[in-house]
Amino acid sequence: MNKAETLEDLYKRKFDGAAFHWMPDTIRNEIGHFNVFRLDPFVGDKAKPVPYKRRDYYKIMLVVGTSQVHYADKVIDVKKQALSFSNPHIPYKWEHLDDIRRGFFCIFNQHFFDQFGNLNQYAVFQPNGTHIVELTDEQVNQVSHIYERMFDEITSEYIHKYDVLRNLVFELLHFAMKMQSSSTFDKQPINAAQRISALFLELLERQFPLDDTHQQVNFRTASDFANQLNVHVNHLNRAVKETTKKTTSQLIAERIVQESKVLLKQSSWGVSEIAFGLGFSEVTHFDNFFKKHTQLSPLKFRNG
Repeated sequence: MNKAETLEDLYKRKFDGAAFHWMPDTIRNEIGHFNVFRLDPFVGDKAKPVPYKRRDYYKIMLVVGTSQVHYADKVIDVKKQALSFSNPHIPYKWEHLDDIRRGFFCIFNQHFFDQFGNLNQYAVFQPNGTHIVELTDEQVNQVSHIYERMFDEITSEYIHKYDVLRNLVFELLHFAMKMQSSSTFDKQPINAAQRISALFLELLERQFPLDDTHQQVNFRTASDFANQLNVHVNHLNRAVKETTKKTTSQLIAERIVQESKVLLKQSSWGVSEIAFGLGFSEVTHFDNFFKKHTQLSPLKFRNG
């Protein structure tokens, strides 16, 4: 029996049948992290310690049973059964877990979704979004089926199984969001600053990923985005700062750094090609930009 198999057996014994998928650190670091568990071993009188207790993962959990979830500004009662969405940036605490009978949960980080979208753009993961969705018995069956497919997939030998698992996470996400009727969204007041900020973030994200060496980002500065959105640059800056607590330039720089890292690690493009694609007129400008934000040169980051 090889080392990987031995470790996997150990983890399975430790978690008493909970689905834990072992993979080497090099693979985990490369694709991000994902895992799925049944809730059964971690609730009740003989509950085992919950794995991944740290709050630095996104979590989607199906809970069958009554409980309460405490957020900073509100308490939500789960009367029978619900699907919950947890964001590592939003503090929360579950109570009355002894009343939970069964369920599932999956955990993942943003790195697992690199080049597949920004999780924080979805309402269920936003500070003012709906994080707990009550379910009917039929809906519990539907959601349970999605989790069972996750268990089947994560233990399979299919080479693209992590793509399938991402799709299953999106199924859960959209299943919940479709349940939130349009009338609910219509009643939520959205001020001008929120609307402008959302349009800016959408326009920023729409420029990525870069998948061709002839492709180039069109908007690099706050003025570029303001012109495209037909608003004054000061108006845009105020709106973005008010809603995100960051400056427009910060958000642009963060997204360019993120794309730089992906291209340096996952593509065969030369540094000059990456610099051109990201809108830098000179390679030295890109080098200085990347060093400023990562304390490493592009080549040192690529070879590190």
